[in-house]
Amino acid sequence: MVPPKAIEPPLHDPRRRDVSGRRATVVGAGPNGLAGAAALARAGFEVTVVEAHETIGGGTRTAELTLPGFRHDVCSAVHPGALDSPIFTALGLRERVDWIVPEISYAHPLDDGRAGIAWHDIERTAEGLGADAGAWRAVLRPLVRRMAGVADFTGNQMLRVPRDPIAAIRFGLRALELGTPLSRRTFRTDEARGLLTGVLAHGNTRQPSLAAAAAGLLLATQAHASGWPLPRGGAQAIADALAADLTAHGGRIVTGRRIDDLAALEHSDVLLLDAPPRLATTHPDAPAGWTRAIRRYRYGPGAAKVDFALSGPVPWANADVARSPTVHLGGTGAAIQAAENAVARGEIPRDPYVLVTQPSVVDDTRAPAGAQTLWSYMHVPNGSGFDPTETVIRQIERYAPGFRDVILASHTSTARDLAVYNPSAVGGDFASGAIDLRQLIARPVLSPTPWRTPMRGVYLASAATPPGPGVNGMAGWYAARLAIRDLTGERVELADLAS
Repeated sequence: MVPPKAIEPPLHDPRRRDVSGRRATVVGAGPNGLAGAAALARAGFEVTVVEAHETIGGGTRTAELTLPGFRHDVCSAVHPGALDSPIFTALGLRERVDWIVPEISYAHPLDDGRAGIAWHDIERTAEGLGADAGAWRAVLRPLVRRMAGVADFTGNQMLRVPRDPIAAIRFGLRALELGTPLSRRTFRTDEARGLLTGVLAHGNTRQPSLAAAAAGLLLATQAHASGWPLPRGGAQAIADALAADLTAHGGRIVTGRRIDDLAALEHSDVLLLDAPPRLATTHPDAPAGWTRAIRRYRYGPGAAKVDFALSGPVPWANADVARSPTVHLGGTGAAIQAAENAVARGEIPRDPYVLVTQPSVVDDTRAPAGAQTLWSYMHVPNGSGFDPTETVIRQIERYAPGFRDVILASHTSTARDLAVYNPSAVGGDFASGAIDLRQLIARPVLSPTPWRTPMRGVYLASAATPPGPGVNGMAGWYAARLAIRDLTGERVELADLAS
């Protein structure tokens, strides 16, 4: 693991609001919880983070799941949007984490050895798509050029006027196109259709749908803007860097303490919950109406995950796929849509969409010399106990004949296992809530400030609040900013937290 770079001690700023003696407690040491905690500590609060596991990280943990020397990301592995995250930038993560931005963002192999390749360079991507070169540029280049506006529009999901209305309109119109049957007319080649459908399937919901289109279109735009970065050494580097910032500013972390009832916590002026929203309903002052609304919040399909220790590279039939850290499997766009819709109906598809990450192709710290790690999962019904190992191996072998021969060991996590490991992944739902049109807007309730609860000093800071899933820390920052404003009456911006 690459240690985070040193942090300068906090400097006293006489302009900073006086919150001396104010206490903040954060439940959950995932990236949102740690980002919110670091922001509160920089603002002058006495911050304590309480984490159920013995190790911090939440969805950004890295561990030796298979064999000694093989480092696997337990939940998230690749982090689109992390380099664009305003809170990560303010906390210095661009400099203190050793980010790798791959030349290829993602790949989509087909059965005959062809593949769609989403290079970081959009022009190189378009050139490889033949008849769809112009269509790929038309869909994504205007959004890539206005990435800041796209990130602002998709990263808040609040009821407000976008800062870049042109970016918002263009993004919305493309999502409408790609989220309806009209999308069949957008691309003609199997490579382009596969690239599109594979990235839309990250939304883990039925297709075509506006929700899947919005989630996938953002990812596809990021692939050609800042790229899909990986932290050298594993996702744990993100959590470690955030924790280092927190402790450098006087915060502390308590591990091995699980909170199932808020009555078990000591009084704090601010309570941030990087946890399922239902935990907030255990507060003694939780109103009945709000509690009912939170309990109506729905979770989507789960993920069933397999990690592999490999003796060498995956024998992909396509050489460019072998160079891509992220690979989407499942065949044609129509086949992936059918598989995802089967999961949405509560079924286990025979030929599922499988998301693969092979970090060793760009990061030699993940496995012993010559060996590789491989991270993979498929979508399954929420709470399923289905063991995906054989299904995933078969699907990888479909595009990489001989894959079985390089497997040294594997580690399986069913959707039920993932739900136990990460309480925010209810039923194994990595997204912390179903991705549909309603819950893109009402997450977890319809409000211009969904991070604030009706209970004084209590705030939601998980991926069940805007901007939703993704490792960017923004839900934690939005909750922390709101808490500071409610307590002090001052509007705080990220620039105000700089030491």
